Amino acid sequence: MNWLKTLFPRNKKIPATRRVPRAEHPISRSQFPSGTLKVLYGLKDAGFQAYVVGGGVRDLLAGMEPKDFDIATDARPEEIRRVFRSCRLIGRRFVIAHVRFGDEISEVTTFRGQITDSHERDETGRILSDNEYGTLESDAFRRDFTVNAMYYDIRDFSIVDFAGGLEDVKAGVVRMIGDPELRYREDPVRMLRAVRIANKLRFRIDKDTAAPIRRLAPLLREIPPARLFDEVIKLLQCRDAVANLNGLNEYGLLAQLLPQTDAALAQPQTRVFIEAALANTADRIAGEQTVSPAFLYAALLWPAVNARQKKLGGEDVVQVNAAIAQASDEVLAQSAKYIVIPKRFSVPMREIWALQPRFDMRRGGRAQRLLTHPRFRAAYDFLLLRAQAGEVPQELADWWTQAQIGEGLPPLAPVAPDGESGEPRKRRRRRGGRGRRRADQPTSPSNA
Repeated sequence: MNWLKTLFPRNKKIPATRRVPRAEHPISRSQFPSGTLKVLYGLKDAGFQAYVVGGGVRDLLAGMEPKDFDIATDARPEEIRRVFRSCRLIGRRFVIAHVRFGDEISEVTTFRGQITDSHERDETGRILSDNEYGTLESDAFRRDFTVNAMYYDIRDFSIVDFAGGLEDVKAGVVRMIGDPELRYREDPVRMLRAVRIANKLRFRIDKDTAAPIRRLAPLLREIPPARLFDEVIKLLQCRDAVANLNGLNEYGLLAQLLPQTDAALAQPQTRVFIEAALANTADRIAGEQTVSPAFLYAALLWPAVNARQKKLGGEDVVQVNAAIAQASDEVLAQSAKYIVIPKRFSVPMREIWALQPRFDMRRGGRAQRLLTHPRFRAAYDFLLLRAQAGEVPQELADWWTQAQIGEGLPPLAPVAPDGESGEPRKRRRRRGGRGRRRADQPTSPSNA
C-alpha cells in the first residue's frame, strides 16, 4: 500500500475498498450484450478473473445506456488469445485484446501495474511506457476518475469499488483519483475526459479536480496531433457537443486544440454559427443519421477560412475561388500544428468551403451544375447554418431549398438599387488583341 501514498496528496485519505452485493445495486447481467457475457464467462471458465469496468458500470449506475462495455482481467494478452480464437492483440504502449463475437468487439485489458519511478516519462511527467501488469487493486487506482474505477464481478454479480465511485455517482461528481496535477501530467488527455464525462452524465467537476486544468492546458501540446483529432471527435461529435465546446473554452483547452476556433468564438455571430453546427450534428446523432468529421471540422475552421478569404479579396469568380483556396491552405496548415486532419476528411472540407461562393451564382447553367455536384448536399446544409447565424441572407438559403424541390429554378429576387445582383462580377473580355471576336464567329451562350 505504500505506493498509494505517492498517488494521493498528503492531506487526502486513501478510500476504503467496498464490495456491494447484487441485492444492493441496480446492475443486472441481462443489461450486457451477448458478446460481453461470452467473454466474461469464457475467462471465468478458464480460471481467470473477469470484470466489466469503467464507463459500462458508470453509465448503468447513472441510469444511462452505455456505448460499450470494457473488460478487465488478470489474464495476460497471450492467455486471452489462447482462450478466444477470435482475439486480436493491438497496441504498443499497453497491449489490448480485441475479442470478436459476430459484429460485437469486446476490449479486454490485463490489470495494469502500479506507477513507480521506473516508468519512462518525458520532461513534463507524461508516461511514455506502460506495459506492466498488476492486480485488481493496482488497476483500479491507475484509472483516472473515481466513477471509472468500479468493477462488476461476473462470479457473484457484485460491484467492487476501490475509490469511492459509488458515492460520487450518487453526488453527481467527477473526481480525480489521487493528486489531480500528478494525474494530468501522466496523461494530459484526462483534462478533456473530465469535461466530456461531466457533460455526458450531467455531473459537476470536483473543484480540486478542476483547479489545475487551465494552468496545465498547454500540456496538450505534448500529445500527438493524430490522437487529439480523435479526442475532438469524441467531444464535439456527440449529443453534448455544445456543452463540451463551452467547457473546453472555459478551461482554456480549446485554445490548445483549435486556437483559430477559440479566437473566433469571441464574435457573437461566429459562436451562433458553430453552436448551430454542433446542435445540428447532435440532432442527427439522436435521429440515428450519419455524421461526418469532415462536416464538423469544416464548421469549426470556417470562421478562420472566411475571415482570411475576405482579407485576400476578389471581385470576379476566378479571384474569389483563388482566395478561398489560399485561405483553406493557410488555415489547414496552421491547424496541423495542433491537430492532424486526415486527407479523407480535409478534401471534402475544402470542397464544402469552395462551394460556398457558388451559391451566389443562381443564373442559368451554373446553378444547374451546382445542384448536381457530388458535394452539393453537404455544402447546402452548411449554407443553411450560415443563414441561421445571419452570415448570409435567409433568402439565399430559401432559394436553394426551393431549387431542389421545384420544377426548374425559382425566380431571383429583384436587383439591388445600385445595380448589383449579389454575384461576383465576371471577368470582362478585353477588346482588341487576341481577345477580339471576329465578325464571323458565333457568340457564346450566356452563363456558359
